[in-house]
Amino acid sequence: MTAAETPKPRSILSTTLLLLPVQIVFRAGEALLPLILAFWFGRSDDTDVYQFAWAVFTFAGSLIFSAYQDSALIPILADLRAKDRALIPTVTGSLLLHTLVFGGALAVAIGGGALGWFSVRFAGAEMHVALGLVVPFTVYLVALSVKTFFVAWLNAEHRYLPYPIASALGVVTMLVVVYLGKERYGIVSVALGQMLGEIAAALLLLVLARGAGLIPELTLARPEPVRRFARLIAAEVGGGAVTRVNPVIDQLMAGLSLVVGGGTLLRLSNDVASVPTSLLQATLLPVLLSHLSDHFAGGRAALVRPIVRRALAAVVSILLAVSLLLYVLRGPLLRLVYLHGKMDPAGVERMIAIFPYHLLGLAPFGALLVLARAHVALKNSGIMLSMGILNAGLNAFFNVVLLRLIGLEGIALSTSCVYLGVAIVFWIRLQRKLAAEEAAA
Repeated sequence: MTAAETPKPRSILSTTLLLLPVQIVFRAGEALLPLILAFWFGRSDDTDVYQFAWAVFTFAGSLIFSAYQDSALIPILADLRAKDRALIPTVTGSLLLHTLVFGGALAVAIGGGALGWFSVRFAGAEMHVALGLVVPFTVYLVALSVKTFFVAWLNAEHRYLPYPIASALGVVTMLVVVYLGKERYGIVSVALGQMLGEIAAALLLLVLARGAGLIPELTLARPEPVRRFARLIAAEVGGGAVTRVNPVIDQLMAGLSLVVGGGTLLRLSNDVASVPTSLLQATLLPVLLSHLSDHFAGGRAALVRPIVRRALAAVVSILLAVSLLLYVLRGPLLRLVYLHGKMDPAGVERMIAIFPYHLLGLAPFGALLVLARAHVALKNSGIMLSMGILNAGLNAFFNVVLLRLIGLEGIALSTSCVYLGVAIVFWIRLQRKLAAEEAAA
């Protein structure tokens, strides 16, 4: 087998089980990050400015990085491996160069737009903090897009280990930068650390990809697979962009709750609640997408339905059990995690009150993630824009209603309700797509 050949893939289960300890070890820093930031910065107006700016750039950045994260690139590369492997360097080189050129220009435009928005929303010391976040977050978006490009390519080739290794390097780099800069730059040091961490991770992935024989041929030419990717990804990017407005809305609504640091408390409590689904996204889902894409590209669409059903049964069962365990342990867990440094006891107690509402959405979110990957593998990305609109519309509706009824906790409950509703619609639409594919076979 040459360096550029795809290794024979293991089964989905065995690959996931092998990845799990690796992800836990190498990406432990990502799970610890909210604890460390809470210890160093607590909750304040400055941390809320950071959380709002982070939500804004995450939303805007979905126009760049969501083009590769578990996206249509993987089924397209699966097609090329099956039919025209020699074209892969040209296709990947075209995509990477277009990402650098147009993604860089778009990131600068996003940064300029953020400057205008922040000048309206903030003033005084808060405006000074917001301005300091713009440049690091702008560069971060480009580095993140390059990183996720190489992650997608490596995953498509069933090479899953480089990602957690690169993530570990990124987190360590970030923590060192924040530690060295927190006294001088305050919360802005977090954005600087995120920027430099993503650059370090992207560079390491580039080196590891080249070592595996995955070398893109940089070009601005657009062969047919690139044009096909552009068509498929347009709906994915549109849907992702619409969906990622939700954290921005959540942060705005948290400001209306009149709870000091409410946006920070909402984010920190969710960071702990989402650890199980983060592990899911890092282990099972990339493997599932690659295998489903291979089956579909190889004309084995009939295998998709039973694989998806087994994945759903396993994910939902595990996340329900984990949710129950986290609910029972919520008080000691969150006090252990956050009751240190500058985080005050009242803030931790409020997070304990918010936490169960996040947990209600854990299993539905896991199901949603599995079903979304199934649609992508079947090249059914055209539905993503309408699903994104449904997602954002439900979130806005539930936020308004539930914030009035139960306060800050209502924002967390709103997100859980949205996950359930979107997962149900994804399931219905997947049955229709599979029926159509089976009828055409």
